[in-house]
Amino acid sequence: MYKNRIVKDELIGRNVTIKECTDPNWINISGKIIDETKNTLVIEIGDQKKRIGKNTATFEFEYDRKKTIVEGTRLLYRPEDRIKKAR
Repeated sequence: MYKNRIVKDELIGRNVTIKECTDPNWINISGKIIDETKNTLVIEIGDQKKRIGKNTATFEFEYDRKKTIVEGTRLLYRPEDRIKKAR
């Protein structure tokens, strides 16, 4: 249930942890989402800004005080379209 809600919600400003990724260097990296495009998330990690492809990772969000894991492919929409299209 929470997966469906987070997919349709605003991601900018949320803390995120990368749980799985095609690049093993990204696994278990945490930060704050500061920007989003159709295919990428920009995550602030410490004092650096890193861009990661949505389709390359599985993300863990804290949503309503619960950990929610979402496959990046479910987020592959422009932020403004995700509310209408995501399932």
